[in-house]
Amino acid sequence: MTPRIALALVAALAAPASAQIARQGSITAVDPWSRATSPRASIGAGYLTLRNTGAQADRLVSATSPRAAKVEIHTMSLDDGIMRMRPLPNGLEVPAGGEASLAPGGHHIMLIGLKSPLKAGERIPATLRFARAGDVRIQFKVVGAGSTVTGARQGGHQ
Repeated sequence: MTPRIALALVAALAAPASAQIARQGSITAVDPWSRATSPRASIGAGYLTLRNTGAQADRLVSATSPRAAKVEIHTMSLDDGIMRMRPLPNGLEVPAGGEASLAPGGHHIMLIGLKSPLKAGERIPATLRFARAGDVRIQFKVVGAGSTVTGARQGGHQ
């Protein structure tokens, strides 16, 4: 076995089979996923991890998707015992040498005005715009409605 083949084999075995990664500049988007929606739903949410290998912080400032009329960056917080969701008009910082997690119950991408329901097994294209890195094109992998982050990485099985 040549060194090049051995290196490729090690790299393939080291990454999860379903891992999705997109890079632009110092930003890496890892494992973008979304849950299936009901047939009448007009909103959906997207989740992923954003990593910044740069020496300066970057900021996710906006997002778009052809599957939604509007896409917003949101956060959820507990306020007097009530979970509240609100948009982040200034976007989301991804610290230098760090990461930002977008996960259920926290920061997330809100897909508003869905043009059709999100169905398990499909991929939803989106573009994330960063202040420094520019555009990062991703595809949210749609998993079953009850799936968790771990479930998304395992093909939707819990």
